Formats: sequence, structure tokens, C-alpha cells
Amino acid sequence: MWAMFPKTKNIETSFRLIRATCVIVIIGCFCFAGYAFYEAAEAVSRAQQRVYILASGKVLEAMASDRKDNLPVEARDHIATYHKDFFTLDPDEKVITENLGKALYLVDVSGKRIYENLKESGYYGNVISANISQRITIDSIALNTTNYPFYFRLYGEETITRATSIVTRELLTEGWLREVSRSDNNAHGFLIERWAILSNRDLKTESR
Repeated sequence: MWAMFPKTKNIETSFRLIRATCVIVIIGCFCFAGYAFYEAAEAVSRAQQRVYILASGKVLEAMASDRKDNLPVEARDHIATYHKDFFTLDPDEKVITENLGKALYLVDVSGKRIYENLKESGYYGNVISANISQRITIDSIALNTTNYPFYFRLYGEETITRATSIVTRELLTEGWLREVSRSDNNAHGFLIERWAILSNRDLKTESR
């Protein structure tokens, strides 16, 4: 009878060993499954950040990012694009119409009001009849993204090329940016509000 105790102890020891092994294997399976799930989620997240752009018949890969990371860059580009489209003029009615058409999608009624005033005063008609070309050079754009809507002030120069002269004017404008939905006509998803031209005085005139 006493001789059976060592066998019983061996059976209990073996059972504990098997149970411990099973527990370790189960824990290991859970850990592996958790790691696999984490890696799969990371892979999906990385895949979602990839953006493919079709340009000139070629597929290019870009990386998506949160809007807040690129907000100052996008905002400044929106402001620059608007001003370039609004102030770039040539003695061609089609060019003027196309540029102003693109610009007016990026601004509220304040920009439309300035456009209407220039149109009524015959400014665009004079550009065509006098063969005038107009360009702007942007020196800097001060942007405050601390408070919403975002205030900006643009510093630049306007160059007006006439048949006999080239006039350089100071260009100083201000406005506020409001976030709106992105679209084909408004890629950055901003709208310029309360836009005003603060200064547009002549700096110099050169003969041609």
C-alpha cells in the first residue's frame, strides 16, 4: 500500500506539469494573437495613409496626414492661389474670365464686391483695350492660426506692364479664413472672408 504513494506523486506531478504547459501554451497563443492583431491594424492604418495620385498618366504615391499638421501650409497656399488668380490679368477676355472665375470660388462676397466695382469702373475693359498685362509677386503672408477664423495679411507687389511703361505698386491685403468642404473648385477647403485691399499705391514707374 505504501509503495503506491510514489506512483501517485508521480501522477500528480505529471498532471501539474501538463496543466502548467497547457496554461503557458494558451497564454502564448493569446499573446501571439494579440501581436498579430496589432500588426494587422498597423498595416491597415499605413495602407489608409497612402494616397495615389494620377498625374500625366503616371500613378504617384503620396502620404496622407491630419489636416492640422498641414493647416498653415494649405492656408497660405489658398491665400496665394486666390491672389494670383485675382490679380493675374492679360489683354484677353477669356484669360481674365477664367482667372477671376477660379478666384471667386475661394472668397466670399467681399471679393465679389471688389470684382464688381472694378468691372463697373471699366478696369478690365481697359486692360484689354490698352494691351495691359498684370502680375503679382508675393513677398510674405502673415497668418494667425491661434484664433478662428484665421486672420491673414499679405505683403507683395503688383506689376502692371503697359505699352510704354511698367508700373510697380505695393499690394497689402487682409482677410480671414473659414474652413469649408473641399471640392474641385476649392481644393484646400478654405473660404476667404472680409477681404480688403489695404494699400495699392504706386512705388515706381519705368519707361519701356
